[in-house]
This record gives sequence, C-alpha cells and structure tokens, in this order.
Amino acid sequence: MPRFTHRKVIPIGATARVVAQRTPETLTLVRHRTQSTAETIARLSVTAVFAYLVALPLPLPGAAQPILAPLTALLVVQVSLYQTLRSAAHRVAAVVTGVLLAIALADLAGFTWWSLGLTIAAGLAVGYALHLGDAVLEVPVSAMLILSNATRAAAVGRIAETAIGTAAGLIAGFVFTRPRLQPAEEAIEDLCRKLSGLLTTMADGLAAGSALDAAGGWLARARSLSGEIRRVDDALRQAEESLRLNPRGMRLPHSPITLRQSLETLEHEAITIRVLARSMADSTRLPPQENPLHDPDVRRGLAAVLRELATTVTTYGRLATEHDAAAHDRLEAELDRHLAAARDQQDRLGELMRADPAAGQATWPLRGELISHLDRLRYELGESKPGRTSRRRRRSWRRLRPARLRPPRRLLSR
Repeated sequence: MPRFTHRKVIPIGATARVVAQRTPETLTLVRHRTQSTAETIARLSVTAVFAYLVALPLPLPGAAQPILAPLTALLVVQVSLYQTLRSAAHRVAAVVTGVLLAIALADLAGFTWWSLGLTIAAGLAVGYALHLGDAVLEVPVSAMLILSNATRAAAVGRIAETAIGTAAGLIAGFVFTRPRLQPAEEAIEDLCRKLSGLLTTMADGLAAGSALDAAGGWLARARSLSGEIRRVDDALRQAEESLRLNPRGMRLPHSPITLRQSLETLEHEAITIRVLARSMADSTRLPPQENPLHDPDVRRGLAAVLRELATTVTTYGRLATEHDAAAHDRLEAELDRHLAAARDQQDRLGELMRADPAAGQATWPLRGELISHLDRLRYELGESKPGRTSRRRRRSWRRLRPARLRPPRRLLSR
C-alpha cells in the first residue's frame, strides 16, 4: 500500500495565540524598568544639587558659579558602585591630564588656531594612551577650557570643582547604590513560569487530542524561550555588577552564583523542551501506524508526565529564590516528591509504549527519543538543586547517555 505523509496545518487561531504568547516583555520587566528610570533620575538630581551646594560656599577661583561640580557629579555616578569608582578615577585622571597639558602648551605658544589643534590632538593621544575609556574626551575638553583662559586660577578651579563633583558622586554611589538581586530573582521565576506554562499547554493539548494542530505552536513557543533566557542573563549580569566592591553584598543570604547556576539548568531545560516539541511536531507528519501519539493512552500518559514536570519546574524556580532555610528545605522536599512522581508517571508511560502490540519496529526510535527527553528534563532538575552542592561530580547534559526504550522481544524476533 502507498504511504501517505500527513502535512501539518496550523490554524489561524493557533498562530495568533503563539504570536500573543511571544510578547517580548513581561509586566515585571516593564515595572522594573520604570522603577529603575525613576530611581536614576532622583539619584542624579540629588547628587548634582548636593555637589553644587558643597562647592557654592567655597572660594573657588575662575568661575562665579561652580557649575562644573554638579556636571562632574552627573558624569561620575553610574548604576553600580564599581562602575562609579572606575568612572571617578578616569574622570579625575582625564581632567588633571588636560589641565597640565594646557598649562604646558600655554607657556609655549599661547592660544592660536594651531595650538588649539595641537592641544586637541595631544589630549586625545594621551587619553587613549592612558586607557581612560568614556572619559577620554575630558582631556582635550579640559585642556581647551584652560588654554582659552590662560590663567593658573582657572586651572586650580577646574581641578577643585572636578574633585568636589567626584567626591559627591562617590558619596552618592555608597549611599544610593544597592544590590540588584530582586530583579534577577524575579526574572528567574518568570522564566520558570514560562517553561511550566509551555509544558502545561503541551500536556493539555495531548490530553485533548489536539497535538496534530498545536505541535507547531508548541515548537514556536519553545524557540522563543531563547529571548527570555537572554533577558534573564542580562538581569543576572546587572546583579553581579551591582555587588562588585559593594559592602552591602556581604549581608546577602546568597550570592548570584546560585542564580547563575539555576539559569544554566533552566537553559538546558529550555533546550530539551524545544527538542521534545520538535520530536512531537515531527511525529505528526508520520502515518498513524508509525505515530506513537496516535494512541490515546500514550498521549494521556505523556500528558501526565509533562504536568508533573511543569509543577517541578515551578517549584524549582521558587527554590532558587528562597532565602529562608526552613522554607528552602520544604521546597527541596517538595521538589523531590514531584521528581519521584514524574519518574513513576514516566515508568508507566514506558510500560505502556512497550506493551503496545500494534507498534512496529519503525516506531521505536521515536518512542525512545521521547523517553530520553523526559529523562533529561528530570535529570537536570534533580542534579542541579539551587543552594546545594552535589557530592557527585555533575555530568554535562550533553554527555548524558539517553535512555533507550527497548521493544518487546517478540518484535525483535520477527
């Protein structure tokens, strides 16, 4: 008999749901961005005014209003304390270098068009040689300002206002800069909810018998998880940067290393879910006699495993961000229970697949592939518990030998 290949057609409604579920930003992300912007505006405004008020009563030569002090403070203050310290060092070095360069050239040539060009070129050359980064333009700018005035008072005033603005920026860095772990923790939990939601959607579709139409949508959602992982990685980098040289980080219950390890595990989970969705999408193109998902009992068994894994992923996200020791132990015990339940469901699914008398030899690679993906999902969640270091050496998920689903002996003997 001729073999017919079933082509999968995704309805417009399913496609619309996939597009709607691939929103690029979550409400948590938008809220944190709004809060961060408001905090930045308030911090910069207070710091600039503070620098101005400090410099105002001082007898600074060269200017009626010490406007360079708040200007320097605005340029010095950064998101993290480490970046603020680095910016302050670069800014002071750039201003002092520019002032000294202008004094040397003013004594030699005065202010002319060619001395101006020479000052700019020399300032940029020295700035790049000192590796001043974003503050490299401060060298020629400071040199031009001092060269135009050609007075020692202007040079002293420039350095003094820069020092005051830098000091104000450093004080603001120590006072206002705090660790940004909460956005990273919420990003981890959001990613776990998305992974769990996709597994639950796949389970519901399998139980309802709509895998033929929905498998393409599942695969599209699984592919979109890479963008979510990049956003979580950005949040973790900001958290790690906010803790560098920050004394407040010493009082934290755990370090971002735990969150980084959790993200690595969740990234492996996302890749495995995508491959699992790919396998189910490929199975929909097979004839019914070669498609293991054509059996309603197999679909229900696979749906039961996926639901248990979805609950496990949600518990894993809560465990990764839990600070209380007692609550952490309860969540770890809950995670173990869900992993054991998922294992039991998977064993029943394996027995069901092996006992199918209608299954031919051509179906066994796909059946074994499905079981292998489920094994990998459970393995990563069980061997990478947040806050606990396994005594056994962790094997890479890429080197994990997939479990093979062996067909009954009667099929092998045929």
